[in-house]
Amino acid sequence: MAKTSYLSPAKINLFLHITSKRADGYHNLQTIFQLLDFCDEIKLSVRQDGQINRTSGNEDIPAKDDLLIKSARALKIYADCSLGVDISIDKKIPAGGGLGGGSSNAATVLLALNELWQLNLDEKILLEIGQTLGADVPVFVKGKSAWAEGIGEILEAMELPEYHYLVVSINKHISTAEIFSHKALTMTPVQRKIPDFSRLS
Repeated sequence: MAKTSYLSPAKINLFLHITSKRADGYHNLQTIFQLLDFCDEIKLSVRQDGQINRTSGNEDIPAKDDLLIKSARALKIYADCSLGVDISIDKKIPAGGGLGGGSSNAATVLLALNELWQLNLDEKILLEIGQTLGADVPVFVKGKSAWAEGIGEILEAMELPEYHYLVVSINKHISTAEIFSHKALTMTPVQRKIPDFSRLS
């Protein structure tokens, strides 16, 4: 089957407040996710034999840890789908740079395979599957810049003005888990409201 191409966008956080640590080890936060027109390109080709393969890209990530593969497998299991897929990626978003590349890739695969496998799952289900893959996946499933709370899964879409952003990569992978567990992490328990940032909307 011919390959179908999808763009997988990056994001930045216009601000980030960590409000508390949860019993499950995650942190509650408040942020605004701004989606960018800076994208990875993912190509998918449906297989009839049920196999899920990564054909090119992300070679430095073991397949079992690759969110491209994990996303496809999670959707296949949920939907009890007999089809498979070949996945390739042209990676432009730097890994570990805080731009949400892996989460975006996972969401893009969910959305694309829901279409290509003709599963017709609604957004609520895709959001639920996405949340099991990563806290930032839901905003990419929604596909809109948003005010976010909780661990990032409570979203309210925002229409933000168009700006140009200079994104500089220092070519260094920074672990999200390490950042959130670092002793220097500060918390801001005061809960903000969207009107506090109305100048951005």
